[in-house]
Amino acid sequence: MSGSPPPGGGFVRRVGLFQATAINMSQMCGIGPFVTIPLMVAAFGGPQAVIGFVAGAVLALADGLVWAELGAAMPGSGGSYVYLRQAFQYRTGRLMPFLFVWTAMLFIPLIMSTGVVGFVQYLGYLAPHLGQTSGDLVGLGVIALVVLLLWRGIENIARITAVMWAVMVTSVLLVIVAAATHFSAHLAFTYPAHAFDPGSGHFWLGFAAGLTIGIYDYLGYNTTAYMAAEVKDPGRVLPRSIIYSILGIMAIYLLLQIGTLGVIDWHRMTHADDIASTSVASAVLEKTWGRAAADIVTVLILITAFASVFTGLLGGSRVPYDAARDRVFFRPYAALHPRHRFPMLGLATMGVITAIGFLIGRHTDLATLIQLLTTVMVIVQALAQIVAVTVLRRRQPGLRRPYRMWLYPLPGIVAFVGWCVIYGYADKNSPGRHPIEWSLAWLVLGCAAFLVWARFEKVWPFGPKEISEEYLKGADPDVEPAGSPG
Repeated sequence: MSGSPPPGGGFVRRVGLFQATAINMSQMCGIGPFVTIPLMVAAFGGPQAVIGFVAGAVLALADGLVWAELGAAMPGSGGSYVYLRQAFQYRTGRLMPFLFVWTAMLFIPLIMSTGVVGFVQYLGYLAPHLGQTSGDLVGLGVIALVVLLLWRGIENIARITAVMWAVMVTSVLLVIVAAATHFSAHLAFTYPAHAFDPGSGHFWLGFAAGLTIGIYDYLGYNTTAYMAAEVKDPGRVLPRSIIYSILGIMAIYLLLQIGTLGVIDWHRMTHADDIASTSVASAVLEKTWGRAAADIVTVLILITAFASVFTGLLGGSRVPYDAARDRVFFRPYAALHPRHRFPMLGLATMGVITAIGFLIGRHTDLATLIQLLTTVMVIVQALAQIVAVTVLRRRQPGLRRPYRMWLYPLPGIVAFVGWCVIYGYADKNSPGRHPIEWSLAWLVLGCAAFLVWARFEKVWPFGPKEISEEYLKGADPDVEPAGSPG
């Protein structure tokens, strides 16, 4: 396909299956598992922490099938914005897509900020005397560099992403191989008493915390859905990129978790003053192959962390574009760079919010930051999107669906229950921080902002609903579209 902009001035489809899978995997396996393995062990209180990664994989795969059906059927820029706009326009107008963009502008940069926090955390292994202020400046510099690299055409970004994906795979495989050469089954598979006792309240509290950490580590399997307007053959590429990336990362995480537990005594991971609690992968390499090897792999981990932030902002910056173009978000966000065709204001805004989130994360608790960003995204994105699959099957039966969810509706039910567990246990896993209350406050503030916006735009509830079923243009002609909106 030609690299010139299309006649309508929109995005250009240049991203193929390999690049799409690489983008997802780079975003999923950034610094996440390298900083959360100790958090997972602390949550479960032992090497049975591997349960958390398995549970996170199950939730990611179930939710990924939701994304796969919606993304293949509606391959537009913005991901959830497009799906929620199509599904809920019949009853609540533009409310749900507005709320999604409102929350996404917060939780996507917060996810990226945790990656930068992890970057500085591992940098501390190479520079143990790095102070608080110096670490803050380094993190802000990393964010600025990411934004500058993204300020270019998607064809250049795809090539950069492929290189960083290779570095990510190399760094993870080196840690796995190093752990295998000095693996101790006694360390990895000796569990505390009552470790698997389901009658224990501690087990379920640890499971909920582990599920939250686990799904955080898998977040990113949907990155290409946010930039579907730039993906070649989206009906085929999007579902495969999501499923392939989840299965690949699941295998990597399990090998990484078990291998690490087979080298480092899990008790060390729970002590804040031990290097195993802040740079566990570096500790594994130092114990197995020596300090020089640990330094080299730490550098690769830093590149991996950088790649995660890079791909996350790449996909996330596309979220406000369609909303602004459809007058559901601030109109300046609809502007694309005149030459390279990327959303300038979306990228700049998320870069700034990432910087703010990074500074907050540096002075708080990483686990609490994870709890906050997951609770913010659960209601408007995760749960509403699962409902959207059923709504759209009823409202738009003629919608062309190149991929249909396997075993429908079972994956959606599994995902719905999993997200509810994460949300319900958030306050108990973060005593004194109140992530549920903060998420509800942000949602209420978003509703108030919507009412002001709707009044200005003269749309529902202050004007008529505007029903747009543009994706039905490619619908199956033998299936009659749903009736008029109720």
